[in-house]
Amino acid sequence: MKVLRCLLLLMLLLPLPGCGILDVFFLPPAEDTVQELFEGANDAVREKDYVRAIDYYTRIKDNYPFSPYALQSELGLGDALYLDGRYADAVEAYKDFELLHPRHEAIPYVLYRIGMADLKAFISIDRPTTGVKEALEYFNRLRETYPDSEYAVAAENEIRGARHILAEHELYQADVFWQMKKYGSAWKRYTFITEEYADVSDICEHARTKGIAAYYLYREQSSEESRRAVDGSWRDWFSWM
Repeated sequence: MKVLRCLLLLMLLLPLPGCGILDVFFLPPAEDTVQELFEGANDAVREKDYVRAIDYYTRIKDNYPFSPYALQSELGLGDALYLDGRYADAVEAYKDFELLHPRHEAIPYVLYRIGMADLKAFISIDRPTTGVKEALEYFNRLRETYPDSEYAVAAENEIRGARHILAEHELYQADVFWQMKKYGSAWKRYTFITEEYADVSDICEHARTKGIAAYYLYREQSSEESRRAVDGSWRDWFSWM
């Protein structure tokens, strides 16, 4: 039976040109076309398989830069990275898109997404707020440059949220100084909050109350330190005598 199957296979292959036989057995399968890659990436996003989508969009971006699918893939890459929770990488992808296509109609969306990715990357108020400050910059750019965009309207709420985070961060630092009994530094921080974040009413009111207390404790602490310094100078003088 094995011999018979081999003979039948050989009879089927004989009509093919010699190179056709070699192609069947030895050449690698054809790669996906750029259109197939793009459709596959979009399908992967719909299926929430963001890792596969990232791979396909990256392949299009790197290997087919002049394809009609390249521009959409650059934007799709940022979205897939964002949806996968890779916010720092998403920010870089969106920034690359803005750099390459500064006049594209999707720029308001890109600016909004950069701000959102920066906000989502923020961990807690005891950590640096560099990303939150950058988010504010992009939201403000969006609001000023594209005021009629739907994303400018959405950015308004995010601006309030970002400023609340920054105010909380400042309050956290002021409270740390308070706990360390560095009342002068705490007072300055609380005062800064009341001046800079008056629009964040809950944080501002708390900072104002703590600031008053910190000021009086700072004055008391300074007076005590001055008294000790004077007492110390008298003791030094009597010791010399």
